[in-house]
Amino acid sequence: MAHLLGGENLTVSYATRTVLDGITLGLEEGDRIGMVGRNGDGKSTLMRLLALRSTPDSGRVTKRGDVNVGYLDQSDVLDGDLTVGAAIVGDQADYEWARNPRIREIMGGLVSDVDWHANVHSLSGGQKRRVALAKLLIEDHDVIMLDEPTNHLDVEGVAWLARHLKTRWRANQGAFLVVTHDRWFLDEVCTKTWEVHDGIVDPFEGGYAAYVLARAERDRMASVVEGKRQQLVKKELAWLRRGAPARTAKPKFRIEAANALIADVPAPRDSMALSKMATARQGKDVLDLENVSLNFQGGDDGRKLFDNITLRLAPGERLGLVGVNGAGKTTLLKLLNGEITPDAGRLKRGKTVVTAVLTQEVKELDDVADLRVIEVIEREKRSFNVGGKEFTAGQLVEQLGFTNQKQWTPVRDLSGGERRRLQLLRLLVGEPNVLMLDEPTNDLDTDTLAAVEDVLDGWPGTLVVVSHDRYLLERVTDHQMALLGDGKLRGLPGGVDQYLELREAAQAGSTVTGGGNPVTSAGGQTTAATANGATEAEKREARKALNRIERQLKKLDQEEKKLHDAMVRTTEAGDFDKLADQNKQLKDLTDEKDALEMEWLESSELLGD
Repeated sequence: MAHLLGGENLTVSYATRTVLDGITLGLEEGDRIGMVGRNGDGKSTLMRLLALRSTPDSGRVTKRGDVNVGYLDQSDVLDGDLTVGAAIVGDQADYEWARNPRIREIMGGLVSDVDWHANVHSLSGGQKRRVALAKLLIEDHDVIMLDEPTNHLDVEGVAWLARHLKTRWRANQGAFLVVTHDRWFLDEVCTKTWEVHDGIVDPFEGGYAAYVLARAERDRMASVVEGKRQQLVKKELAWLRRGAPARTAKPKFRIEAANALIADVPAPRDSMALSKMATARQGKDVLDLENVSLNFQGGDDGRKLFDNITLRLAPGERLGLVGVNGAGKTTLLKLLNGEITPDAGRLKRGKTVVTAVLTQEVKELDDVADLRVIEVIEREKRSFNVGGKEFTAGQLVEQLGFTNQKQWTPVRDLSGGERRRLQLLRLLVGEPNVLMLDEPTNDLDTDTLAAVEDVLDGWPGTLVVVSHDRYLLERVTDHQMALLGDGKLRGLPGGVDQYLELREAAQAGSTVTGGGNPVTSAGGQTTAATANGATEAEKREARKALNRIERQLKKLDQEEKKLHDAMVRTTEAGDFDKLADQNKQLKDLTDEKDALEMEWLESSELLGD
């Protein structure tokens, strides 16, 4: 592969701290690299150096003379006085850029809902971000560098960007380097991972899942990792193994080492035990929204944000919410918390319910800006019970990444990610039994996210999470629901993948199967609130189909288990040609299961199950 650009002996220091210490690395044709590491460890600094946007204290960056580099910064870089159209395509006439199918596809994926003639300064932060990303992607670059590109993108936007990057070049052409905390995105688009830590960069083959496995193996061999960090990595491994077995079948993963590491790791959480604990703390009634309708704020045209929706939260339930921007996810949390009164319907609240909401802002910390981190927590309580274990304030603070030194830092001096962690800790120590998190991943790095998930695993209460981070949603919640922008709340038995399919169908003008107003009952099951209009004959055929599909799925599950066992043996034997054939068999098997599961959902919805 041809060399594109690289850095030699790059060193950068701030005051007495060395961020990068003699780094040498490079990008080749075909590289698809994700960069991970703790906040402040130098990821953005390294990207700016390689993009020739800043200069190292020592060392140099070189690139091939004809290489064109595109770079997306985290800050606003657009001229606020330009219109959206001028900011993206300059002075090109519509017919000039519109005849390019790649540009049309980028426009449709990122800015279809943005006013083409509006001035950039009038846009929201998320819209500005998407305009800047669209401007970058329509240009011809040999290398693209993206610093937190998924910020302000919803689930659909993240999925679109992943598809675009995977298909933008041929396999051995172009290159990109991306910094993001979105672990699903890293796993989807990257074939290499760079971990930036302690002034150095460690390279790993594969995306996020491969990186976690390889890092755990490195740490196990070296035997130098602290107990807390190793436990978190092991728990993350266990989740990756259970949640996505197909990922761990790639030859570049050390499967046998991973199995040895996670053999004794329990499930991420004991849902039944947590449910019992939650019932004891909350009683049987938690929060119910019954036949709720709400008009758009300030709207007098009769348009409804919510149209006769019903949502019932059970003790210990873990619900994830996804939806298009503006569909009302944050508003739904405010309705559940009693901050907004609906135009119709009611909120029924259990007598023992204590709610806490993690908002997208961090203004809640303004009143403790002069206190130190440990003082904020100890002011609430000095010891806490999490998952049946007793923690001192210091231990709990340390578990979420505040070292002994950081614990004595004034709140006003914390970074955005640190303030976010403290904000969550402060809510948890208040011992609520209903916790609502609105985009909790903002400003958090991947290690901190894993630590947050570990804390939430042992938290015995009802949890509602709004997030565009599908990895987090699938990791900490047991079922998901969607706001599709039509005033309805819909259950997603098929998870985030089903949501994306529904959105694609809606955008293509298709009719969504199983119309009506879904109602979530205790335990997260979904039923149709309106009749589906199916005849008895159609229902009989649907029941037959369900029985047939369930038999087929059971058979496929057995075949999948046998195939995974065979792949482990093949990996141990080092026969990677055979493993490649088995990978193809696994993909075909997974595709067949996906098709059957969708057929099952359609038949189930026809029956109103």
